[in-house]
Parts: sequence; C-alpha cells; structure tokens
Amino acid sequence: MAQWLVQSDHPLTSRVTVNRYWYMLFGTGIVETVEDFGSQGQWPSHPNLLDWLAVDFVKKDWNIKQTLKQIVMSATYRQSSSARQEQMQLDPQNRLLSRGPRFRLQGEFVRDGALAASGLLIDSIGGPSVRPYQPSGLWNEVSLDANVRFVQDHGESLYRRSMYIYWKRSAPAPSMTIFDAPSRESCAIRRSRTNTPLQALVTLNDPQFVEAAHQLAQRVMETGNSLDEQIILAYRLATGVHPSSTIQSILKQSFMEELVVFQAHPKRALQLLSIGETKRNEQLDTATHAAMAVVTSMILNLDATLTRG
Repeated sequence: MAQWLVQSDHPLTSRVTVNRYWYMLFGTGIVETVEDFGSQGQWPSHPNLLDWLAVDFVKKDWNIKQTLKQIVMSATYRQSSSARQEQMQLDPQNRLLSRGPRFRLQGEFVRDGALAASGLLIDSIGGPSVRPYQPSGLWNEVSLDANVRFVQDHGESLYRRSMYIYWKRSAPAPSMTIFDAPSRESCAIRRSRTNTPLQALVTLNDPQFVEAAHQLAQRVMETGNSLDEQIILAYRLATGVHPSSTIQSILKQSFMEELVVFQAHPKRALQLLSIGETKRNEQLDTATHAAMAVVTSMILNLDATLTRG
C-alpha cells in the first residue's frame, strides 16, 4: 500500500500533503476541505498552483523542509496581512490570496513560542511523553475510583515542546483544549479557531506562561542594555518584529507604573517571580524584575504574538 501511495501515476497523495502544508501556513487550504478531496469536497481555489506544488514536491523527493521553505519565501506568503477596503469587498475570505494570511496560532505554537522567547524551550527530539503544569486533582474527576493521580514532571520535562505532552483523552491538557486542540478520540484534520476569555486567562495566569514571562524579563535584563533596548528585545523575541513607537511608549509607561507598585509591595514581587520551578537571578533587583515581568507578560498576550499576521 505504501508503494502504491507514492507511485508516479497516483497524484492524490502529494496533492493532499502539500494542501495540508498550505493550510498550516495560510490558515486555509487551497482546497478548503483539507480532510475531504472527494466529490463532496470544495473545488481548489487555485487548481494550477496545487498541481504545480504537488508535482514539484515529488520531483524534490518528497522533501517537506524544502517545500515549506519554498512556500514561506514566496511573495504570496510574505504579503502584508493588512487589507484595503477594496480587497475586503472583492476577497473577504482571502481565497484569492490578495493579502497575507492572518489567523490565531494553534495552542501548541502559542505555548512553544512563549517558551522559546523566554529561553526555556528544550528542543531535543524524541523521548517519552512529559507532564507539565496542570491544575491539581484534574484526573481524579474522571477516574472510576477517583484514585488516578496526575504526577507533574520536573526539570527539563516542564519545558519540552508541546508535541510531547502526555495526552489523557478523558482529561486532556486544559491549556491545549482551551486553544481548540482536538480530543484525539477521532482524527481531526481541520481545527476550529475560537476566541474566548478563557484563552486570555491561560496566557495571563497559567504557571507555564507566567514563568515564561518572568524568565523572558530576566533574559532581556541580563543583557545590561537600557530599558528601551530591553523592551525592544523582548518584543522582537516574542513577535519577530520591532515595536512601533506608540507600543514601545505604552510598554515603558506600564513598566514605570508597575515598578512603583512593586517597590511599595516587595512581597508581591517575590510571589510573582516565584511562580514556576526555574530559579531566578537574585542579582537582579526584585521590584525591577517583577515590573519587567508584567511588561513581558503583556507582550506574550499581544495579538502580534498570538496571531500569524
């Protein structure tokens, strides 16, 4: 069967594959029904493009990395996601690719991005599943005898990529579920994308994200640069772009306001910086570190960080 799937006269495998990569990068496949290429599926928006990508994919020995690189370096992908009124009227769903894609990232990408910006991400390949932070007693509610206990991992296991998170189908990781990760009870090719207040509560209050925020703050403070340079670096690490002067001014003002609060309440600063298992650099001023952690938390919660666009 494997040989049949990749035969030169069997074009469906390569077409389905490159369409899934296009969906991952653009938020919508060339064939919108990514999971259905049959008679009930949607007609491709750009049939010739899909044909070309599929043939090129096979010619390059099914090289996934090269195909992804080719797409992301294209002029189409690198367009701005800002839309003029005329574009919105003629192409409201961006099916004609008149502008760059814009969509909320998957939960795994959101978590991994925060860990990567903070310098906590462990990017090693392979190994057993891991159990990062979760609410206590979560598994007890779904076990038949209320005796199944979730045992949290420690050390580097807390910061491995989200693809390695242990998945209990009756009690999946809440931070992933809230960001629309499938339950895995059945195969789901296309995920729904919702925007709810619960998602903001995760990125603001989940120990994984709070820890990432104060570690990102520590990372930029350890450079010894000026406050403005630290804020710019934190923004670039999270979003990949420079902040505008307005955003930079707002973040700096927020830092100054929070610094006054934490200088008056040093215990609150220590409480914030003690969340998570990572040891903080005690040579950094506690109030300054906590104030910068609030700023980096704001950055990790910005639309520019959570959205591809």
